[in-house]
Amino acid sequence: MPQLDPKYWASQAFWLVIIFLSIYLLIARIFIPKIKDSIDTRENKVRKDLEEAKTFREEAEKKLKTYKDLIEAAKLDSKKILSDSRGKLNENIRLKKEKIQKEIEKETYNAEKEIKKFKSESTNKISLISEDIISGLLKDIFGEDGNRSSIKATVSEVIKQQKVKKNDY
Repeated sequence: MPQLDPKYWASQAFWLVIIFLSIYLLIARIFIPKIKDSIDTRENKVRKDLEEAKTFREEAEKKLKTYKDLIEAAKLDSKKILSDSRGKLNENIRLKKEKIQKEIEKETYNAEKEIKKFKSESTNKISLISEDIISGLLKDIFGEDGNRSSIKATVSEVIKQQKVKKNDY
């Protein structure tokens, strides 16, 4: 085998150094700068994307904070509106209740007035009817008319006694 023959070793070593040196120079001068440029480009792109993502995240946080502030403001506004509405409703209810209470008092007063009037009139009518009945009974029993003033006085006295008895109970 000629490769193992020592007389060819010098030329083999020469060509070995030339080939490895040319490969080294090709890699060092052409391929590595291209690879380095690609890596730098990727690194720059990744850095740019990270910065952009950070910016977007900050914007999103700002928008989220604004959104939360708007929600809180809306909650406060709705509570205020609800409170105002409740206050107005309570005031309306109070006014209507007072109005109805006044109407009830007025109707009660009128009813009491009517009852007193009716009671007074019925007492007078009872007195007149009682006087007529007693006169008729006296006429039927004794055959003559009784004294109108004494009958009237007796009926009035009996009615007063009945009123006193009712008040005692």
